[in-house]
This record gives sequence, structure tokens and C-alpha cells, in this order.
Amino acid sequence: MIICGVELTGSDAVVCLLHLEQGQFLIPECRVRKITLKKDHTREDLQQFQFAFAKLMSDYSVDKVVIRERMHKGKFAGGAISFKLEAAIQLIEGLDVELMSPARIKAILADHPLPIHFSETGLKGFQEQAFTLAYAAQM
Repeated sequence: MIICGVELTGSDAVVCLLHLEQGQFLIPECRVRKITLKKDHTREDLQQFQFAFAKLMSDYSVDKVVIRERMHKGKFAGGAISFKLEAAIQLIEGLDVELMSPARIKAILADHPLPIHFSETGLKGFQEQAFTLAYAAQM
């Protein structure tokens, strides 16, 4: 099963693919590390973002997309644009999308710690949250 972990930050959707096959985790090489929506975006820009995300998921035969849930209020609240990105991803036809809360991620990691240190994955530092999310979703 191939899972795509998505961390929404500002106007970026940071992605990390994680494949679980016969109990072995693999990190497939991905041509894109993040997909960005322009700051002064129009309806067409949002549709382009949605198309680009859908195409990426289709090209890599992703079975499930997991998005890290953001708070609606408070100090760690998500921005308006990130909620637009979330909606655009959730509305992609035929794509299995799930939201996962930080508390649930933490609980899963407590029961199933990461088998390797993030620095050994070969991923960029900004992908750490997306990687951790994809791993938690696989558990």
C-alpha cells in the first residue's frame, strides 16, 4: 500500500510517499516534494493545484492520502489558504483522503516508534512531518 503524507503549511502541500510491502517500508523516489499555490491565487490557480496533486497521486498509484489535521482556533491554528488546499485535495474524485489529528499521530508513534532516524531516510528536512504522518497512517 502506498500512502502519501501531506503537511499543509502556508500555501504549500508538502508530500512524502511511503510504501509498505511485505512488512518492509520503502520510500519511493518522487518528482515533487511540495506543490505550491500562488499567493494571489485565482480560481484557475486552485484548479491547477488540484489537477497537479491528482496527477501526482495517479502517477505514483497512491492508495491513500493522509493530511495532518490543523486546529481551527488558537495559537497553532491553520491559515485560510491551507484549509482551501485541504478542501481541494479532499474533493479530488476517486482519491481516498483521511485527516489525522496530531494527538492520534503521537499515540501511534508511542505504540510504534519510527524504525529509523529521519536523517537516514534521504528526505529533505521540511518533509519530516509528512514522513511521520505517512508512517503513522501505515501503522
